[in-house]
Amino acid sequence: MCKRLLLVASLLLATAAFAVDAAYVVTKGSITLTEPVTVTGKQLPAGDYTVTWKGAGPTVEVKILKNKDVVATLSARVVGAKEDNKGVSVKRNSDGTSSIVEINLGGKKPAVVIE
Repeated sequence: MCKRLLLVASLLLATAAFAVDAAYVVTKGSITLTEPVTVTGKQLPAGDYTVTWKGAGPTVEVKILKNKDVVATLSARVVGAKEDNKGVSVKRNSDGTSSIVEINLGGKKPAVVIE
């Protein structure tokens, strides 16, 4: 009885540890903006950026960095990996600006859809 209880307790602890680790998974990758885009009211010029978020979703806070400086923070929803479709999807706004709607880091990394 004691051995069985110990086995169940160790399985529960292992499962709990895995759940905690999933919340702290950091996804990081690089993107290239081929045109200026507006993110949370701020215009980002075309260029290379680093994108990072923590957690597995469903909602995460995405940080966009230029060099090592955070230039924008936005809320996004994590969606499945899209291995063959790395890049940034944008939409044209009525005022002529463009906004990011999806960031896909490619490979086995998940993509995010901007809320």
